[in-house]
Amino acid sequence: MLIDSHCHLDMPVFDADRIQTIDRARQAGVEIMLEIAGSDIATGSLERGIALAEQYPFIFAAIGVHPHEAILYDSSLESRLIDLSTHSKVIGWGEIGLDYHYDFSPRETQRAVFRRQMELAREARLPVIIHTREAEDDTLEILREHETAEGAPPGVMHCFTGSRRLAEAAVELGFLISFSGVLTFKNAGELREIARDLPSHSLLVETDSPYLAPVPHRGKRNEPANVVATAALLAELRGLELAEVARSTSENFRNLFPRAV
Repeated sequence: MLIDSHCHLDMPVFDADRIQTIDRARQAGVEIMLEIAGSDIATGSLERGIALAEQYPFIFAAIGVHPHEAILYDSSLESRLIDLSTHSKVIGWGEIGLDYHYDFSPRETQRAVFRRQMELAREARLPVIIHTREAEDDTLEILREHETAEGAPPGVMHCFTGSRRLAEAAVELGFLISFSGVLTFKNAGELREIARDLPSHSLLVETDSPYLAPVPHRGKRNEPANVVATAALLAELRGLELAEVARSTSENFRNLFPRAV
């Protein structure tokens, strides 16, 4: 049994066959899915994500404002997040962080919103799910700031595609490293070396559905059932059976997200 630690099943691309998609994941051995609400706040993704988690006992939700939408952050949105953080199906805060590749929100705004959400996650006692792209130094700076804060939240570096330096620094800070279908891509040799070498207690797997479908599904819409392909490659890289990787990554997930019961 595997856990998809990051997916976006609320997105409209799943509207035509969402129930069947979830059924396929269960048939493939995916026991838990973490729905990342808030990926498109302007269209109601927070509410859609929570509603989806309420429908299924094995789907949980995370809330937060993606760096792309940091420009939308205001006191009203913050109040909504604080209210949702107490929901019984909400187990994490994210995805939050920095994205300097697209810069859909100004970088200064991204940093301010990232810092504020780290504070709110600590107050809510929720682990954080971190998005970072082309922003390693600033991401680490902010994570280290909160390391010194009392009760700083643990978390996960989602869809990890960064450097070995970032991975090792994040693990030192107590973060887990989550690998997506990118791990299977032909040009991901350095990433595979990082995944091979990190300690087993620091690993998670995810799909980031509907994005980044792993080989042999690359180019198609991704879905939680495909987390098996990423986990299978991770097992091969580490000289393990798939069942062992499934057991350890599921245990890591439950240790990080104790509300997932």
